[in-house]
Amino acid sequence: MTAQVSSQASRACDATPDEVLVEVRNHIGYLTLNRPAGLNAITLSMVRTLQQHLDHWAQDPLIHAVVLRGAGDKAFCAGGDIRSLYDSYHSGDSLHQDFFVEEYALDLTIHHYRKPVLALMDGFVLGGGMGLVQGADLRVVTERSRLAMPEVAIGYFPDVGGSYFLSRIPGELGIYLGVSGVQIRAADALYCGLADWHLDSSKLDLLNQRLDRLHWSDSPLKDLQGLLARLAVQALPDAPLQALRPVIDHFFAQADVPSIVEQLRTVTIADSHEWARSTADLLETRSPLAMAVTLEMLRHGRQLSLEQCFALELHLDRQWFERGDLMEGVRALIIDKDKTPHWNPPTLAALDADRVASFFSGFDGSGS
Repeated sequence: MTAQVSSQASRACDATPDEVLVEVRNHIGYLTLNRPAGLNAITLSMVRTLQQHLDHWAQDPLIHAVVLRGAGDKAFCAGGDIRSLYDSYHSGDSLHQDFFVEEYALDLTIHHYRKPVLALMDGFVLGGGMGLVQGADLRVVTERSRLAMPEVAIGYFPDVGGSYFLSRIPGELGIYLGVSGVQIRAADALYCGLADWHLDSSKLDLLNQRLDRLHWSDSPLKDLQGLLARLAVQALPDAPLQALRPVIDHFFAQADVPSIVEQLRTVTIADSHEWARSTADLLETRSPLAMAVTLEMLRHGRQLSLEQCFALELHLDRQWFERGDLMEGVRALIIDKDKTPHWNPPTLAALDADRVASFFSGFDGSGS
C-alpha cells in the first residue's frame, strides 16, 4: 500500500476500461497504469486486470516479454487506493480484505514470472507501486524517480513484499527505509539494489523505439539487457545512503524503536548530528505502533522465504484494520485532512512490547 493517494482516487472497485492500457507490439505486452490524476494509484479492478493479462501472456508463445509503466511523467504508481479500503472497512464490505489477498498474489506472479518483466519506474514509486516492480527482472529508474515504502506515515507497515525486499538490503538500510518511510532517488535506489538501471527520462521515447525494433533471440532477457546496456547505466555517483551507511548501520541496529530514537538524539557519529536529529524528529511524527511492528516484521523477514514474507504480511493485515493505526492515519491525512493523527499509543514511550509481539502470535510461516 502507500501513504500517498490523490483525492480523486476511485472509491469503488469497478474500474473504467482505460485504467490499465493494454497493448502488444513486437512480441512485448505493455501494461500501462492509466490514472495519472491519481498518480496511478491501483484499485482492486486494476489488480485483476493486470493479473488477467499476465496470466494470459504467460501462456502465449508470441509474447516474449512484458513492460510495466505508468501514464504521465509524475508517477509509475503511488500505491494502493487507500480511500476505497477505508470506505470498505467502515461500510462492512470485504473489498479491503480482497484487495490485499489479490494484490499480494499479483506481486508474487511478477516475482515468479517466466518471461522477462521490464519495469519503467519513472516518477513516484511508492508502496503498492514498489510491490509491482520489485519482482521485475529489469527495474529502470530515471532522474525523476522517487522510491519509498512510506506506510508508517499513515499508521501502516510496508507490505507488498516489503518484509522480503527491504530486509535484504545490505546492513540496516532496509530497516531505515521501512521504519522511517523516507523517499530515495535514483542513485540510492541503485545502491540499495531496489533498481537495476538508470535511464535519463529524455531517453524513454528512444527506448520505446528500440523496443519496437528489437530482434529477438532465444534469450529475451539477454536481448533486453543488451538494449539497456546501450542506453542506460547501472550505477550513479554520490549515493547519499552510501555515505550514511555506517551511521545508519549503528542507529538502526538498536533493539527497538525507542532505543533508535534515543541514540539518534544522544550519540554523535562523525558529522551526522543534523541528519540524526532530523531523523529522530521524523520518527516521532510516525505511528509508534506501526514503526515497532515494522521493525519486528523486517527482522523476521530476513529469515523467511518470499512466500513466507507475503504470508506474514497477510497475517498482520488481518489484524491491522481492527488493532492498528491505519484507519486513524487515513482519517487524519486523507479524509479530514487535519494532519493530526491520534496514534494508539500516542508516543514511543508508551509502547507495550507485549502488544507489538501479539501481532506475530500464531504465525507459523505457512500463511495458515
